[in-house]
Amino acid sequence: MPSTTSSPDDAVSAGDIPAEAPRELRIAYVPGVTPGKWIRRWEERMPHIPLHAQMHDGVTPAEEVRGGSADMAFVRLPIVRDGLSVIPLYEEQAVVVAPKGHEISVFEEVALADLDQESLLDVAALGGPEPALQVVASGAGLVVLPMSVARHFNVKDTVARRATDAPVTEIALVWATESTDEVLEEFIGIVRGRTAQSSRQPSAQPVKEKKAPKPDRRGSGAKKAAPKVAQRYAPNPDKGRGKGSRKKGKR
Repeated sequence: MPSTTSSPDDAVSAGDIPAEAPRELRIAYVPGVTPGKWIRRWEERMPHIPLHAQMHDGVTPAEEVRGGSADMAFVRLPIVRDGLSVIPLYEEQAVVVAPKGHEISVFEEVALADLDQESLLDVAALGGPEPALQVVASGAGLVVLPMSVARHFNVKDTVARRATDAPVTEIALVWATESTDEVLEEFIGIVRGRTAQSSRQPSAQPVKEKKAPKPDRRGSGAKKAAPKVAQRYAPNPDKGRGKGSRKKGKR
């Protein structure tokens, strides 16, 4: 790849990353993730480093990172985390997908517990979400998927309803820990919403030590204020007495 040069002003606007170190940034992601907004921000902020994003429906994107064919990846947890840095981002709601005209169509949401008589298909065994949805469209059964995945493929002749008792899935950003550098930190900052003007911070923040209390500058001879004591009010002995109350007479 030909080297790219930039002026000092360009280097500052690009996040203070040296111009001699740029390369392409390779991002892998699972179906349902929409990285478009992050890619656009990257292109605006880091135009001298091309970003290539590719969706992976078969091989887990985390394995693409381990194998070196991707620098970072958006994955669904859980994954094997050995050698990877992981930042959880957001959760996804699950849906039940059925063939068009199925009885769940009359409801806004359903519980999996009410579908125990239905044939729930194994998405992985069918080769992934898209072929599984094609099987559902044929009327062979139902599948449970993240809502974002069902919307992404949008297979005709299917209907999706929110599953109230299905576990949520979680999307995370991962990369090889040993590969962490300023370029990856810049993309992490974009995903986290950091602006171009804000200073770049490490993805793992150290715990701040508590500051020791400041010494009393008034000196030892200064008179200490007396501690405040909560006032206690004695009950009014006459309160609540009616006309029939007994009174002491004169002796």
